[in-house]
Amino acid sequence: MGKKAGTVRKTGRDAMESLPRSGLPRAKMMERVAFFKDLKGSDGGLPDSKMPGSIRTLFNVMGFQPPANEGGAITSPVGENAARLAAIKTSEGFNLGYCKAKPGNGPLMHNHDTSETFIPMTGKWRCSWENENGEVEYVDALPFDVVSFPPGVARRFENVTEGDPEHESILMFVIGGNGPRAEFTDQSMKLLADAGVWPEG
Repeated sequence: MGKKAGTVRKTGRDAMESLPRSGLPRAKMMERVAFFKDLKGSDGGLPDSKMPGSIRTLFNVMGFQPPANEGGAITSPVGENAARLAAIKTSEGFNLGYCKAKPGNGPLMHNHDTSETFIPMTGKWRCSWENENGEVEYVDALPFDVVSFPPGVARRFENVTEGDPEHESILMFVIGGNGPRAEFTDQSMKLLADAGVWPEG
């Protein structure tokens, strides 16, 4: 059988690069390096940041800045404070960060207009979502497990690590997009309003 017309098979000996490539000076590369010990986190900037059961520190390692039309129910997924503290200031289609929290803490149920992926680094984290009937389901994830939510699915995560209630665990998150938006569910907004912490607009 002969080769199909228009196709060329190259061996390793005669293959050539086709992607653009350039060298990068060390100083420029170091702008894209983030050491965990140097990260600046924020424990504020979201309406539920100080709510019992939602206290956490967010580290925006690399990626987006706040969405241009934030306000009211719409905000950056990491909140306005952490969004401005990216250690690696890029806009390359995704955000990467960490959440550090004690057991029993995590954000209220919320939604994103892009995908969101959770990867526990330490501890055990409960990743919950609303199913097609509006019922809450969950999976418990251990270090290096991956839970990825598509856009439009209400979700939350919570540190459910057993043992010392004062010991903080760390969850990595990856959120799609350069300026994704986050919104609390109606039930979460009511909880925030009842607690008197919903932002005045």
